[in-house]
Order: sequence, then structure tokens, then C-alpha cells
Amino acid sequence: MELHPLVQLVAVAEIEQAPQEPAPTPLLHPADGVPPIIDTEELFDAALAQLALGTGPFAFDAERASGYKYSARAYLIQIKRTNGGLHLIDPIAFGPGHRCFIALNELIRDVEVILHASTQDLPCLREVGIHPTLLFDTELGGRIAGLARVGLGPLLESLMGVSLAKEHSAVDWSTRPLPHDWLNYAALDVELLVELREKVYQLLADAKKWKWAEEDFAAILAAPPAPPRIDPWRRTSGMHKVKKRNHMAVVRELWNARNELAQDLDISPGRLLSDAAITEIALSAEKGPITNRKHLEKILRPLGLRARWLENAATWISCITDAIAMPEDQWPETRSKSDVLPPIKIWRERFPEKYAPLTHARFNLQVRAQELSIPLENMISPELVRRICWQPPETSVQEALLALGARRWQAEIASPILEQALTEREPLELPEPATEGEAASEE
Repeated sequence: MELHPLVQLVAVAEIEQAPQEPAPTPLLHPADGVPPIIDTEELFDAALAQLALGTGPFAFDAERASGYKYSARAYLIQIKRTNGGLHLIDPIAFGPGHRCFIALNELIRDVEVILHASTQDLPCLREVGIHPTLLFDTELGGRIAGLARVGLGPLLESLMGVSLAKEHSAVDWSTRPLPHDWLNYAALDVELLVELREKVYQLLADAKKWKWAEEDFAAILAAPPAPPRIDPWRRTSGMHKVKKRNHMAVVRELWNARNELAQDLDISPGRLLSDAAITEIALSAEKGPITNRKHLEKILRPLGLRARWLENAATWISCITDAIAMPEDQWPETRSKSDVLPPIKIWRERFPEKYAPLTHARFNLQVRAQELSIPLENMISPELVRRICWQPPETSVQEALLALGARRWQAEIASPILEQALTEREPLELPEPATEGEAASEE
């Protein structure tokens, strides 16, 4: 649809007069330079003494070797404190439970620790003996505050006007010695974290959401370790293409063997054999037994064969042979026996009495989340919503949400909406968004 010429002129004028956002200032190196790597007790003790002279919270970060190693251990720990310096610790040089880590843990007791995306780093910090008792998560705080982009880089740009380079975010941090430019990159992750914390806190306080964030931060620290997954092999990428139970048996045997070998070698499982390779082998088993390395190589070549995939060819072939020879009563069931709810796409036809409340709950919770300027998944977990609609509680909805792990503030917001939704017997019909073709024809 063509705009009126006057409207076009006004639009152009508004664009020309719109204030331009200043470009963020690149943060190229820490203000006091890149500190030396701490890999001796003498250096660690000196860092502890300097940190003890500092004031306020501790900013922490950790670098792992995701995609390279099986373990999720930390290969570098960064710490900064106001007037306490910036420090880069090589945890591999000391090992878990070292006296220096015990001393560091004592130093942070009852003092706030700032982390960005804390659930990623807390396990590896706890592994070496660092157990925060007070937490501020800048990423989660940004989400609750209603910010659209909450990565560390975007937060620093929008709230502090500086930009970070991310060229070393996916490197192998188990490399020794660590290159200087990697250490510079790692140091910058905590260089402004204390100041960023203050910016995010002010947003939360102004929006009267600080108590929500405080409750979420405490819940992260109090959360027990996640239970082991039931049938983790079912999460193999491409598993949706594997329909037959005997093919599933091949996936299961290959996945379990790969996982055991990867754990022994401390190498990322995908480097030994990719998920795509596992599913392709399982589907190829329909055409006959895979009995030798040459046959296996022929199957994997279209995927972009990696030499390392064939280093353990004898193990893979043994798994395939065992799976094919397995009696039917030992094949995996089509679905796991976990407590996972049925897919939503079948609720409408097979469980209409549960589907109707769910449609109302989803819509009205989304409206409320928008009113509060918070992502729906942070206001209330969609999984908890599905569970309440699937099995309405005998007690109050608020008590049921709390029992399922919701924060108190989340339960207080969501329970009235869910209680109303549970009374609905007809699904809420929402118009489908128009396609581009339909929109064009309407113009």
C-alpha cells in the first residue's frame, strides 16, 4: 500500500531528526592490564591477600572446555573485587579442595558473588570448593527486569555503552599455556561485572522487582543437583527419524558405548562419533549387518567423514552387531517410562478436557507477562503450567505450584490465572496469524 506523499515527508523528517545512539566504546583490555596467570601457591596466597583488602561483592567467571572435553570442569577462574584487583586462576594447577580454594571460599562467605548465567558456572566452581552463599546473576536479573537482550555483551552495550569482542568464546580452554589474547578476553568478562550489577539492580529496584530477583537468586543456590536423565540416549540429535524399536536399540548401544569411552578419555562425545553418525548408522542397519570398517566408512562418508570417527570402528561395529542380535523383548520401548507429559500437539484430540484449560492459561499468562515486562518462562515455567492443567491439584493451585518448585512470587502471580483456566471447558480459539501472501492480498 502506497503512503500519502505528506505521510512520506513526515516519516523522512522523523527519521532525520531521530537522535542517533552513540556507538558503544570497544573494551579492549582491562584498565590495569592483563594480570599474570595464578598457577602457584605463592601467587594464589598473594591474590587472596589482595582480595581481602577489597570491598563489596566478588565478580566471578569460569571458562570450561565445552565441545572439547567430557567433563565440565573449570580451566580458568576469573575474579575481580573493588580495590581487590583482578585475578586469573588456573584451577588445574591446584585441584579440587586445595587449601587456597578453601581460603577463597572462606573469604566469600556471606559476601555477594556476582555471576552471569550462574547455573552454567556454579557446578564447576563448587567442584573446586567455591560455594557462594549470596548470589547476584546479571543475566537472570536482566530477564526479570524485562530487557530484550541479556547476554553479557548486549547488557554492557545497552547499560554501560561498551562492547566486548567474543572471538575466543568457543576455544579449547584446556590448552596450556593459555595464549595472552585468550587471557585478555577472559579478564574482560569480569572487568565491569561489579558496575553492571549496580545497573541491573537499579532497573530491578525501579520496577519493584528486586524481591523477585532476590528470591530467584536464593533458589538457584539452594537447588539440589539435577537428577540423572532417564534414557539420555533418547536425546540424540536426529532421533525423531528413528521410528523402529530395533533401530532404537542400535542408537542406545552406540550412545552408551560412546559415552563410556568419552568419559574415560575426557573428550567431548561428539568428537568420537557425532549424533548424526549414530542415527545414520541406526537407519542403515535396516539394509543389513555392518560387519567391517570399510562398510562403516561408506555409511559415514556422506556426513563429512571425520578420521576420528573410525578410530574406534571395532567398538562401533560390536555395538551394532550386539543390537541387531538382541531379542525383541530387550529392544527399547517407543517412549521412555519417565513422567514426561504427552506432546501438546495431541492434547486437543485425545485430551480435550485438559487442552481447553491449557489454552486459556497460556493466553492469559502471556498477557500478564507482557503487562509485567518479563519473559513468560521467567514469570512461570511452561512445564509447571502444563502439569497443573494435566492434573489439576486437589489442594490449592498456589500450594501445588510451590510443591513443583515455583518461586513464591511466581505462584502468587500465576495461581489466580490458572485457577480460572481450570474452570474452562471450551478451548480458546485464537486467529492464526496471516501469512505474507494473505497480508499482501489484503493491501
